[in-house]
Amino acid sequence: MGSVRAGSPRRDRRGWLRGAPPPRWIRALPPVLICTVAVVTLLSPGPLDIGFILGAIPPLAVLSYGPLATALLGIVAVSVLIVPVFQLNRPGNTDLLTVCFVALLSIFVSYVRSRRDAQLDLERTVAEAAQRAVVPEVPGRVGPVRCAALYRAAQHGTLVGGDFFDVREGPHGVRAVLGDVQGHGLAAVATVALLLGAFREAALDHPDLESIVGRLDRRLLVDAAQNRRDERFATAVLLDISPGSDTVRIVTCGHPPPLLLHDATAREVGSVPRPPLGLGLPDASSYTEGTVRLRPGDRLVLASDGVWEARDPDGAFYPLPERLATLAAEHGDDPETLAERIWADVQRFCGTSTVNDDVTCLILAPDLATPR
Repeated sequence: MGSVRAGSPRRDRRGWLRGAPPPRWIRALPPVLICTVAVVTLLSPGPLDIGFILGAIPPLAVLSYGPLATALLGIVAVSVLIVPVFQLNRPGNTDLLTVCFVALLSIFVSYVRSRRDAQLDLERTVAEAAQRAVVPEVPGRVGPVRCAALYRAAQHGTLVGGDFFDVREGPHGVRAVLGDVQGHGLAAVATVALLLGAFREAALDHPDLESIVGRLDRRLLVDAAQNRRDERFATAVLLDISPGSDTVRIVTCGHPPPLLLHDATAREVGSVPRPPLGLGLPDASSYTEGTVRLRPGDRLVLASDGVWEARDPDGAFYPLPERLATLAAEHGDDPETLAERIWADVQRFCGTSTVNDDVTCLILAPDLATPR
């Protein structure tokens, strides 16, 4: 796989209090409490008045078990309470009825929770499928270019935010885009879908990046006019790797420039910055592209504001060029490994500070040794 999704189900960031599956210690708590009460009472020389602990077993079971398992744990709790060998100080009818009522109520709550969880899981699966259709995972290779993408949406529980990226091969070469829509979260998903759809068509139709930029800009303007939306803009950086060439053409529209990683050094490359998309660019023919010549082993790293503007607890910005050179020297030239290390390093740099913006990084490693 060429994508590292920090917000994917493989690493659920919701937390068990926000809908993720409970941790193992929560699941183990009800049977552990039952065993503890049973062992303590058996070892005690006299009766103990700790039967009230058993009343907590069914409600705790609701957190992680279904109705059948909750019923079984409730039966065990009541059995421990009334079996004479455990010497629980001869509980009265009121105590016994209370525990039984709590157990029955817990079974009902567990049934309702299980049905609701099943429905939420179905809805989340559908939402994830729709979101992945908007921003699919980048393959490990697109034509002669090895690729890796890191994507972490700022809004918890989502896979798509305000950042977008894609790498496509067409008749004019390999085209890549990485951008950032104004705002983040679900409100920006519609704009992301518009821009990616326009990019995928334009990458096949147009031989130059300026025309692709013009198509994206017009797409935002037309959508805003037709739907009477508030002004929405997007920053972007576009790359073109032509067949049979070691030169990469670059256009930046209000976005941080890409970094060229060669050996243990990283430097910014690009062209004269253009205005962001959606503000009404002049005619595309008035623009010239920036170019950079690649050497074997070179990699291009595109990153969003979420990486460049990540801050440590003291408010200092994440030094991407310096850290990128260090990470590349330590972990080799594999794009996917480098993407994973960048995310881990950003988290380590921020420490106790919260990363409040979408974090996106696209790494391209053209294979200059392969004929194109």
